[in-house]
Amino acid sequence: MALPAQDERTMPAVVLTGLDHKPLDQALTELNALTEQYGYVVVVCSQATPEPVVRRLHTLRSLLESDRIALFRPELPPLGIAVLARQLRQLASCDLSPGVLASAGRLLTHYIHAGAVLGSVAKLDRVPVGLKAHARSWMPGSQFAVLAHPEPQLVKVAPDATLKGPDFSTWMLVAKGQLQSDWAAGLGTRWGVHGLREVPLPAESPVWWGTGRVVEFCGYLADLSVLYQLVTSVRQTSCHWCGLDVIGDRCVFCSATSPAYETPRALEQRTPA
Repeated sequence: MALPAQDERTMPAVVLTGLDHKPLDQALTELNALTEQYGYVVVVCSQATPEPVVRRLHTLRSLLESDRIALFRPELPPLGIAVLARQLRQLASCDLSPGVLASAGRLLTHYIHAGAVLGSVAKLDRVPVGLKAHARSWMPGSQFAVLAHPEPQLVKVAPDATLKGPDFSTWMLVAKGQLQSDWAAGLGTRWGVHGLREVPLPAESPVWWGTGRVVEFCGYLADLSVLYQLVTSVRQTSCHWCGLDVIGDRCVFCSATSPAYETPRALEQRTPA
């Protein structure tokens, strides 16, 4: 799902649709044209993206023999994926090199708080679920609040129930599925968000959460200046394989790990100013 532009500088999104249904040569021509037009392409997709689509993406990249196409599949729920993609679209208007912009996605995931209110956790396999919660999920009217990222949490919905939120100021998006619940809006108040906006539920959300009875929510940084400061405050290195400037221990385009890091590690998390 491509979210509306956050501001007038946000670059438009290109949605790759029907990749597993189009003829291979047609999909190849479209992706090649996109790469030639923009120079570099960062494909952001969910872990719930159907496997035939993911295989087609890898096939297209291999046939094009291009290190200018990055495939990025962070472990975020679909609404968090949509938020991250928009943040990268915001940063695309700045003076960041392609390698830095692509690897910024790994950094920005640390600042996304993504979860959902669910009518059942019986088929939820993305977050640890205890036997008691599984048993309660079969009781009529039961609802559960789940935080999938950055730290898994699960509580039974109640007036005094809450989830640990960010220790910095955020906005919140809410996407409603087939569940009637205002609990996520109340959570936004407890988190002290700047504001709350509603968007459609991403198509992959029922698959990711294991149920269509879901209200997905996501707390995120919206200000471009804060995003830019976070990214540019991280040390940049040159990828020893493809030569692109990157941040962190791995190039998202060629997947090479920097020799400067003795062991792969996550990018350091900083508290936004």
